Amino acid sequence: MAFQPPYSPSLFRKRDNASGASVVAIDNKIEQAMDLVKNHLMYAVREEVEILKEQIRELVEKNSQLERENTLLKTLASPEQLEKFQSRLSPEEPAAESPQAPEASGGSAV
Repeated sequence: MAFQPPYSPSLFRKRDNASGASVVAIDNKIEQAMDLVKNHLMYAVREEVEILKEQIRELVEKNSQLERENTLLKTLASPEQLEKFQSRLSPEEPAAESPQAPEASGGSAV
């Protein structure tokens, strides 16, 4: 058996011209709606990009300020202060100090 559509194409032949114009009108409205959505999204993205650019500028400025402050503090600090600070940052230093603690407690027990 051949495929038979649930409708008869002959029903639509007389209205093809009218329905064609209707389809074109609907297509135009869809295209306009899509353009509107696209424009709205582009505006929102541009706005977000400007906000992010401003945040980047602020962070770069803050970073520069902190780098200058760090350099100044390093120049003003004594070598002993720098060494103490570096020992706090180094993970090897606390491990070197921990073997000394049991010796001190062993010495006080005697």
